[in-house]
Amino acid sequence: MEQAPPDPERQLKPAPLEPLGGPGAVLEAAAGEETEGTREDSSGVDTMTGNDFWLKKIEISVSEAEKRTGRNAVNMQETYTAYLIETRSVEHADGQSVLTDSLWRRYSEFELLRNYLLVYYPHVVVPPLPEKRAEFVWHKLSADNMDPDFVERRRIGLENFLLRVASHPVLCRDKIFYLFLTQEGNWKETVNETGFQLKADSRLKALNATFRVKNPDKRFTELKHYSDELQSVISHLLRVRARVADRLYGVYKVHGNYGRVFSEWSAIEKEMGDGLQSAGHHMDVYASSIDDILEDEEHYADQLKEYLFYAEALRAVCRKHELMQYDLETAAQDLASKKQQCEELATGTVRTFSLKGMTTKLFGQETPEQREARIKVLEEQINEGEQQLKSKNLEGREFVKNAWADIERFKEQKNRDLKEALISYAIMQISMCKKGIQVWTNAKECFSKM
Repeated sequence: MEQAPPDPERQLKPAPLEPLGGPGAVLEAAAGEETEGTREDSSGVDTMTGNDFWLKKIEISVSEAEKRTGRNAVNMQETYTAYLIETRSVEHADGQSVLTDSLWRRYSEFELLRNYLLVYYPHVVVPPLPEKRAEFVWHKLSADNMDPDFVERRRIGLENFLLRVASHPVLCRDKIFYLFLTQEGNWKETVNETGFQLKADSRLKALNATFRVKNPDKRFTELKHYSDELQSVISHLLRVRARVADRLYGVYKVHGNYGRVFSEWSAIEKEMGDGLQSAGHHMDVYASSIDDILEDEEHYADQLKEYLFYAEALRAVCRKHELMQYDLETAAQDLASKKQQCEELATGTVRTFSLKGMTTKLFGQETPEQREARIKVLEEQINEGEQQLKSKNLEGREFVKNAWADIERFKEQKNRDLKEALISYAIMQISMCKKGIQVWTNAKECFSKM
């Protein structure tokens, strides 16, 4: 993912937003500022300090899943899956490893946590959750979200999500995340008390900003296009894999017919019977091995799916930048309009048509006292607008700086993870082919002994 480098000759203007540092900046500096005592962000939600959580070494695991029945928000009976989260301190005071916390969470609670992180850390590429319902699966694998195999894969995905958040230099310090791991009762109430839902940007507002922003940052535009292409490529890759798995399943199962035919043939042969029977046995083993192979292969597909969903996390950062850019441009336009009104009142000239100007022509000029009062009000509004514009500029610069730093961190993670996943997938395919060769080698030996 190659991003255009920042232009050093571009000056900070009301539009577009310009970062303080280029995409090569690192996030550790920003994260390091939070280690000195407890930090409280603009929302009033304090985050865990380095001494309280970041430097506390713990192990996080989602150890098991359990099917349960309960009542939903409208008092209707429902069946759901709960997941057991265990946190274990690596070192205790006496040097022994002990279990510190263990609690159950529903998938919806994981969703609530991630929605909260998206609102309060808009510059972060927030790790995605595993899929709620199975997609891109081979035809023999159930797409039911209560299927044991799917639940097990989702359990692994949820554990991976928690580990991603815990290893992030900023997200790991959040108090709500810490309470998610340690506070079973009233955790939802604690999250809702932060008021994050009220701070969430509406989809309509985000769509409006996308089409109305006049000077979008080229780097974020390219990033959004990259995320769309990444999602498209991985989607196609997963579809191809599912089709290959379907055909492979058929090929392996057809080998079971070899086993049946060889067994039937061995019954009518005396000298050749043992060899045919042994060859049929090898074919039966080969045919039955495909079920385990393709189920294991789904775990590699899940690694690709994670980055399929990461594409949406990248777009979320881009949308937030567009909203900030649109607000900045709107504030700059409003300030320019007030300055023009003030100048027209001071000079007595009207440059543009306005309802106020037409009213003045129809009903007479304002008195000097009225004009002075209006000029004074406009000057106060201009001063407020200038301060607001300055604040939005600084906020935009800080957002771009932190966002690009986190995107660089994400790029390194993506390149490393996808490289490992694809290599592991290739090794698995090679191993599968070697097993097929071995089966036919064994069959050959059986035929040779007849």
